[in-house]
Amino acid sequence: MAAADPGFLTPRPARVLSRRRETDGRNPFRSIVVRSLEILQACSEALAIVRDYRAPEPAFVEVEPRAGEGAACTEAPRGLLYHRYRLDDEGRILSATIVPPTSQNQLAIEADLRRLVERGLDLPDADLAHLCERGVRNHDPCISCAAHFLRLDMDRE
Repeated sequence: MAAADPGFLTPRPARVLSRRRETDGRNPFRSIVVRSLEILQACSEALAIVRDYRAPEPAFVEVEPRAGEGAACTEAPRGLLYHRYRLDDEGRILSATIVPPTSQNQLAIEADLRRLVERGLDLPDADLAHLCERGVRNHDPCISCAAHFLRLDMDRE
């Protein structure tokens, strides 16, 4: 885990981060530690929001439908989600383009799989397949439902 300025963290995650030492920068599973800190930070912030909650003004305004085009980038649990929409003059969607984090992470997933296979060549096929599935899920937890997609055919000669 890279050194980070704990100034943006709430006290509990900052304490955890200050005690954490990561020595192997090539470990593809280190992001699990980072995700756990993000969860701890999110919970700390959520508790502060609930504690300081004040009822807001209405969260929307009425709009008349019209033709237009818009794009946005939002954060998702596994990376950035890009989306773009084009509407007709009645507000109906004419086209939508959604680029999920999975497609953005594809090169990194493949590179980590290569490294995992190289380091795991001494493992039985079933164990190596399981290790590779874990590597893919590490990048994209949403693949968990399809985690047994991997068919590993090994030619060890």
